[in-house]
Amino acid sequence: MERRNFIKNTLSTSLGASILPVGAFAYSKTSEKKTEKYPYKLKYAPHIGMFKNLAGDDVLDQLNFMADQGFTAFEDNGMPHRSVEQQNAMAKVMEKREMTMGVFVAHTIYWSEPNLTSGNLEKRAEFLKEIEASVKVAKRVNAKWMTVVPGFVDLRQDHGYQTAHVVESLKQAAAIIEPHGITMVLEPLNYRDHPGLFLKKSAQAFEICKAVGSPSCKILYDVYHQQITEGNLIPNIEASWDEIAYFQMGDNPGRKEPTTGEINYKNIFKYIHDKGFEGVLGMEHGNFKPGKEGELALIKAYQEVDNF
Repeated sequence: MERRNFIKNTLSTSLGASILPVGAFAYSKTSEKKTEKYPYKLKYAPHIGMFKNLAGDDVLDQLNFMADQGFTAFEDNGMPHRSVEQQNAMAKVMEKREMTMGVFVAHTIYWSEPNLTSGNLEKRAEFLKEIEASVKVAKRVNAKWMTVVPGFVDLRQDHGYQTAHVVESLKQAAAIIEPHGITMVLEPLNYRDHPGLFLKKSAQAFEICKAVGSPSCKILYDVYHQQITEGNLIPNIEASWDEIAYFQMGDNPGRKEPTTGEINYKNIFKYIHDKGFEGVLGMEHGNFKPGKEGELALIKAYQEVDNF
């Protein structure tokens, strides 16, 4: 199931610096143009395709463009599906530009049938095998976090039994990744966009992480999903804080950049910053407007909500 919208087209030379947000400019491999990066207070992480019109099709050019704008992190759900050659090349750019690698999806997500909730040993073995493979990817690109989604509910079993099955699978996965200093982050997803999934709320993820009891099993708190599922965002972040290792965002409705919906991201980011969070905040959303105009507007939006 696709969870991203990627924007197409390339940079037009008619784009003038006078219309760019602070610090923004068009990246070119051959350009020697220097610019002052915007000093973001938090590690916001764009994804490939988010600035495709301004930076061009090449993923390395896009990474450099992100860094040129002041973004200090990057995430890529599909990283395991890239060639080893491309993974290595991306890792070199991130190292050179001092960018932190964020999450990638560590395993096959079961969107319509139970896997981890079922207690089925074959499904568990499949999951653990994919976790082992993801360790290799993580080490290749210097990733410290990877996303785990427990999958679909098992309607034939009580919720408590399903929870126990999930916890056992995650304990075994944690034993694989903990020696490597990697953390799997559990992502609760909302019931509107992803009906039927087992993990939906922050309190549920908190309970599971406490039961697993490993520093390698934490929460990915996606503000967009939790606004839909439960609201009360800052109090729920506060209640779950000890188990949160990663954030993602998107405004609601629409799952576009902050300032395009109802969520007060400036207050949320200020709260996260004041708590001393030093991790990554994934920009897991689309662009509100298409083309170069939309990409420039997105940069401007992040400068606005980071201004606290």
